[in-house]
Amino acid sequence: MASPLVWRRSATAVGMYGSVVAGVLGTLLAARQLGPHAFGLLALALAAASFFQVLLDVTVEEAMIKFGFRYTTGEDWGRLRRLYRVALGFKGIGAVFAGIALLVMAPFGDSIFSAHGLTVPLLLAAGLPFVQAPEPVAGAALVLRGRYDVRAYFLLLSMLLRLAGYAVGSRYGVAETVGGILAAQAVASAAVGAAGWTIFRRFPASAPQLLGRDRREIVRFVLQSSIATGIISLRGTIAPLLLGMVTSPVQVGFFRAAQAPQSGLTALTSPARLILLTEQTRDWERGNLSDVFAGVRRFSLGAAVLMAPVTPLLYWFMPDLIRIAYGHKYSGASDAARLMLLAGALQLVLAWTKSLPVSIGRPGLRILAHGVETVVLVPLVVVFGSLWAATGAAAATLVATAVFSALWLLLLVRIRRESELTPPAPREPEAVRL
Repeated sequence: MASPLVWRRSATAVGMYGSVVAGVLGTLLAARQLGPHAFGLLALALAAASFFQVLLDVTVEEAMIKFGFRYTTGEDWGRLRRLYRVALGFKGIGAVFAGIALLVMAPFGDSIFSAHGLTVPLLLAAGLPFVQAPEPVAGAALVLRGRYDVRAYFLLLSMLLRLAGYAVGSRYGVAETVGGILAAQAVASAAVGAAGWTIFRRFPASAPQLLGRDRREIVRFVLQSSIATGIISLRGTIAPLLLGMVTSPVQVGFFRAAQAPQSGLTALTSPARLILLTEQTRDWERGNLSDVFAGVRRFSLGAAVLMAPVTPLLYWFMPDLIRIAYGHKYSGASDAARLMLLAGALQLVLAWTKSLPVSIGRPGLRILAHGVETVVLVPLVVVFGSLWAATGAAAATLVATAVFSALWLLLLVRIRRESELTPPAPREPEAVRL
C-alpha cells in the first residue's frame, strides 16, 4: 500500500515542479523579449485579469473537495452529482462577470495606469476567466478521486502550453503575448475538462438529489471561500496594480521580476499543499484530528530546516541571480527581489494555511487572516511605492506577510484547543446513518 502512495506523491512533485519550470521560463522569455516597459504592461494586463477573475468568480472548487469527500465517505452519490452540477454552473456565471468587468475596464486602462497600449491586451485578457473556468472544476474531480498526480500533470501541460504562448507572442508585442496565453489556456482547459469528466463518471451511477440539510452549510462555505479568495486576489494582484498607479510600467516590470523568488518558493510547496488538501480533508472527515495536526507540524519544521541555510545564500547572491535570469536591464529589481525572498520564505513555512481551512471546513479563517494582511498591505504599497518604487512595494509585501504569519500561529493554537474540546464525529455511510 505504501509503494503506490509514494509513487503517486513523487509523480505529483514531478508534475508540479515541471509546471513551475515551464512558468518561470515563460516569464523570463517575455521579460527579455519585451523589455521592462512592455513587460510591465503585460504584468498589468495579467494582474487585472487575475484580480477580477478571483474577485468576481465564485469559488466552488474548495466546497467541491470538502463536501465531495463527505459524500464519498458517506456513499451519498446523488448529492455528490448534484453538488458538482450546481458548482459548474456557478463557476461559469462568475467567469462571465469577471470577463465583463475587464471589458468595461479596457477602454480606461491607459488613463488608470498612465500608460499607452493597454486597451487591446485588456480586451484579450477578458477571455481568460471564461476559458479557465472549467480547469479548477475538473481538477477538483481528479483530487476527489485521489488522483492529484494526474492533476499535477495536467497543470504541467497547461504551463507548457503557456510557455509556447509566451515564446511566440512576445516576439511581436504585449497584445500578441496575451493572445498566446489565451489560446494556450483554452486548449489546456479542454484537455483537463475531458479528463475530469471521464474520471468523475467512474463514481457509482445515481440520479442527482437535492442537497437537503447540507444546502445551507454548502452555501455558507462557498460564500466564505469566495470572499477569502477575493481577499487573496487583492493581496496577490493589488500590489502591481497600485504600484502602476503611483509609479510607471517600468517599475511594475521590476516588481514583477522581483516576485520571482516568492513565486518560486510558493511553487516549491505546491505538491505538498495539493497532497495535504487531499489527505487532510479525508482525515478530518474521518475524525483523525491528530494526523492532521501532526502533518502541519512536520511540514513547518521541515520547511524551516530547509530555509534556514538557503535563505541567506539566496539573499547574498540575489543581484547576480536577477542579472543572470533577466538581464542587466532588470538590475533595478535586485533590492525588491531580496525583500520578496524573505516574504516567500515565511510563506513557505506556513504554506499549510492555504489548505487547512478548507480541510477543517472553516474558510472564514482565511477571510480573517488574509483580510488583516490586505488591510496592512494596501496602504503600505501606496506609501512605500511612492517613496521607493518597486523596492517599496516589496517592503510592504514583507511587512504584510509577517503580520499574516503571526496571526496564523495564534489561530492554529486556537483551532487545536477547540478541536480537543469538541472533536468532529467520523462520517459513516448514509445507509448506516438512516
